[in-house]
Amino acid sequence: MFTIFFTGFFTGLPRGIFLAFAVAILALVFPAVGWAENATTPGAISTPYPTLTCLAVEWLIDGDDDQDGRVEVSYRTVGESQWKQAMPLVRVPAGSTGTRTRPTYYWMNKHSGSIFDLRPDTVYEIRLSLSDPDGGKAVETVTARTRPVPGAAVDARVIEVNPRTLRRAAMRAEPGDVLLLSPGYYDKFEMPVDGEPGRPIVLRADNAHPVIGSTFDEVSLEHRKHVILDGVTVYGPVRLRWAEDVAVRYCKIYSKFGIIAQAQPGAKNCYIADNTVSYVMPWVAESNGSGSIWGGAANVGEGIELTGPGNVIAFNRVSGYRDCISTMEDLWVYDQICIDIYNNDISVGPDDGIEADFSMGNIRIMRNRITNCGMGLSSQPGLGGPTYFIRNVMYNLSMAPFKLERLSYGNIFLHNTVVKAGNGLFAHHGQGEYFRTLWRNNLCIGGSGGGKNGRYSSGDGLAVSLAGFNETCKLEYNAVGAFGTAFGGLIGDRRFESVEQLNKLTGGQGNVKVDMGVFAAGVDFPDPTFPAREPVDLRIAGGSPAEDAAMLLPNVNDDFTGAGPDIGAYEIGKPVPHYGPRPRGEDESTAR
Repeated sequence: MFTIFFTGFFTGLPRGIFLAFAVAILALVFPAVGWAENATTPGAISTPYPTLTCLAVEWLIDGDDDQDGRVEVSYRTVGESQWKQAMPLVRVPAGSTGTRTRPTYYWMNKHSGSIFDLRPDTVYEIRLSLSDPDGGKAVETVTARTRPVPGAAVDARVIEVNPRTLRRAAMRAEPGDVLLLSPGYYDKFEMPVDGEPGRPIVLRADNAHPVIGSTFDEVSLEHRKHVILDGVTVYGPVRLRWAEDVAVRYCKIYSKFGIIAQAQPGAKNCYIADNTVSYVMPWVAESNGSGSIWGGAANVGEGIELTGPGNVIAFNRVSGYRDCISTMEDLWVYDQICIDIYNNDISVGPDDGIEADFSMGNIRIMRNRITNCGMGLSSQPGLGGPTYFIRNVMYNLSMAPFKLERLSYGNIFLHNTVVKAGNGLFAHHGQGEYFRTLWRNNLCIGGSGGGKNGRYSSGDGLAVSLAGFNETCKLEYNAVGAFGTAFGGLIGDRRFESVEQLNKLTGGQGNVKVDMGVFAAGVDFPDPTFPAREPVDLRIAGGSPAEDAAMLLPNVNDDFTGAGPDIGAYEIGKPVPHYGPRPRGEDESTAR
């Protein structure tokens, strides 16, 4: 009946007018018609959980079902005239984990992304330019401030304490006080009071004394705000559940569970930096992988393990744990967004070096050195993204450099370097495909010595092994190779034997073939995987195929030294980043 009315009403009208009215009427009567959702309707903009050196931006939208909308980003310090370009926001269509997790996690339709390597305690203007060829255009400017480096108040009152007087002094402490701990044994300690913004309460070891130091069995900073634990030794966990704006710095922690906030609501805006965290897990085949058995006991132990938003884990040395640095999974997850994990020196993590599982957006994992670990970087799964993995260096892994389990979404791998036995550029996935994953400007070499280690395999020596790769993924401008095995690999279920075939299979460009001669220093290929190996210098040589061959990425590699940015974690002519604890006096404004 509608058809009869429609055609009868417009009988005799010119064709152009007829079509115009037809489209208008259909849009009103059938608002869910496909073309109507391809246009973008911009929504709210937010800059959640600023950290010391990174800012996140999320722009919620409606529509853009064909996902061709784009948001360009530029930024500047307030008061400056010159805008700098950052990477575009990542298009994140709405989705969920379905039945793959407990409970089901959902993410919204949006553009989302980060600006990296900013100055602490600085206000920035961020200009966002949205465009969609199907309709929808907007330019917005927002401001956001990075967090300051935690430190004692400039007029702090210093109170000397000892094991006998600490608890009484802590109960009476006021915001801005520094409790200077004399050397001695302090048993188990729970901090009873809070500081204030800009005036934290500091528990600091008096390391001027030529003795062993201030030692605790365990330290609880749970429920505390604006407290700093500085320079103590702990033979048990440092607990941070419910903590906000708490810092743990320059501590030595020897414990099966190191620095932890392992259940909801986790920790918020905490700063974990310049610590040495260690345990006893050895680097042997029997300890490798989740659930492996070593010495008659399950492979256990977590070095730094937190859930919650806005946390920064930087410049720590972590070794001897099942997982060295990790977020939480499944029922224990709480608001895992805007987390920074950078410049850590990680070794002997028989399961994962860095486990960023259940990341909910704008997780930044940058410039970490990972040696003698099972999986290098885990995203099991990523919850929409983006999860950034940038300029991490991985040497002598027993399994895979990238673990993308349970249909992981939204992972971005930029400028990582991998040298390992078995498969080189290798993503382990035991439960189907992964989606919207990007590999760009990475240098990965696999080769001889592969095989089974614990529950998992390191692969057969392929240069590239991406069985879960699909049309939502990209692979471009990477340098890949194999040592002691024939060059080749796997994309989806398709084999290749040349870089030209690799580019054709992935629809990418710029991928190049390399060998161990790509490195400037002599580097031993890590075959066999066991026993443990020392970190090596993986800077590339001038004149290698990786030099000047990377894709230009604003705010990531636009400070290159040659004709273009180099592939891999290191730029020729640039110093190697500092890994692990820094000397006192350095912070994010002085050391990168």
